[in-house]
Amino acid sequence: MSRKHKFLNKEGIYFVSFATVYWIDVFVREVYFNQVIESLQHCKKEKGMDIFAYCIMTNHIHLIYSAKENNPGDVLKSFKQFTSNQLQKSIEENAQESRKDWLLWIMERAASKNSNAKKRQFWQQHNHPIELWTPEVMDQKLEYTHNNPVKAGFVREPQDWKYSSAIDYCGGKGLLDISFL
Repeated sequence: MSRKHKFLNKEGIYFVSFATVYWIDVFVREVYFNQVIESLQHCKKEKGMDIFAYCIMTNHIHLIYSAKENNPGDVLKSFKQFTSNQLQKSIEENAQESRKDWLLWIMERAASKNSNAKKRQFWQQHNHPIELWTPEVMDQKLEYTHNNPVKAGFVREPQDWKYSSAIDYCGGKGLLDISFL
């Protein structure tokens, strides 16, 4: 059975999760978090991504979004390719990155086991898109997304995680403009 899940309804709102290869904790430095936020902003502005919720954890991202041009798979693929290249370059050039050699080696190792990858692989290939087709499913995935940092023990309240849209749903202003479900 294929691990590649499909975006069947191109007009739908989707919940996706995707992780770094081997679940490596890349997002432990603000510079890397900020690159993901900037890339999401670019996708909103230039690619037609409508973001309803997000949460960037240390080794994975949860995202609820749709694509205005009815191409959710293409938009996500573009985001992942761009961030992969940008983040690898940042890791290579970051003089403060004490794990540089190890991080790059682990990405090379992942690529060596994947015929679709070239030199390095940053993201795992699968996204597991789930269409949010009922209000109950929307609420469940929104709660799951925002409670992820609480369950991981990083914060006590979802809105306290800086790299999440939970603050927006509590009446505050997060790092990224979102649309509400």
